[in-house]
Amino acid sequence: MKKSISLVLGSGGARGYAHIGVIEVLEKHGYEIKSISGSSMGALIGALYACGKLEEYKKWVLNLDLFEVIKLIDFSFAKSGMIKGDKVFDVIANIIGDIKIQDLPISFTAVATDLTTQKEVWFQKGSLLDAIRASIAIPTIFTPIELGSRILVDGGILNPLPTVPVLSDQTDLTIAVNLNGDKVEKKSSKKDINSFEEKLTKFLEENFSMSLKKDKSINYFTIVSQTIETAQNLITRYELAAHQPDLIIDIPKNICDFYDFDEAKEIIEYGRETAQKRIADFQKIE
Repeated sequence: MKKSISLVLGSGGARGYAHIGVIEVLEKHGYEIKSISGSSMGALIGALYACGKLEEYKKWVLNLDLFEVIKLIDFSFAKSGMIKGDKVFDVIANIIGDIKIQDLPISFTAVATDLTTQKEVWFQKGSLLDAIRASIAIPTIFTPIELGSRILVDGGILNPLPTVPVLSDQTDLTIAVNLNGDKVEKKSSKKDINSFEEKLTKFLEENFSMSLKKDKSINYFTIVSQTIETAQNLITRYELAAHQPDLIIDIPKNICDFYDFDEAKEIIEYGRETAQKRIADFQKIE
């Protein structure tokens, strides 16, 4: 008999691709995902799975190289965010379609942050697309989403690993995928010496006269991503101390850079391998 699980998917930029590999392994081992709660990329991947579109999204991201990712960036001249995100979100909208959260076959919660009230917001009904877009709006990078009186940004700001929404679930297990795990020794990278952040920084300097890069290791995007990840790491520790899942699958925070959305293949595979090891160990002691 299949064991039912509540799945908590954390935030962490491009590392969110690892969620795809984890989900594939969970299904391979016969677990039935009955509920999903996610922040930021966790909300996106969870939503795609819940509406049966994860495989289609996976095929798309596996074909994205660095320059195709850059072509998807639509710059905004608004002070609230550097990127509008319409190009990327148009692709996501075409994949998902017009779906209400309450009509999904499994329970789903997307977490966003309301800047007006400084509180987290749970999307458990209404437009799935609105929920995703609010949850993935990284502050200063993507323009915030305004829904009524709310100004909504990335859910990972206040809750990078939202376990609370699944506490009342009647499932056999709660499994959380934490994208802010301890660092590991990285293998030599195959990618171009110029990272996504470096190339995007150069593009902005050349085309918008923006002086962002100070030296080889510090630039605007590095500062933003590291600031967010520092806060998320601390919040995640408190979250896990207060609400311990049955199984935590940790994805190291340094397997890729925050914006390495052109490395889907490697990140998905890392998630798959990590989940395989953790689930095998977990089943030995169950």
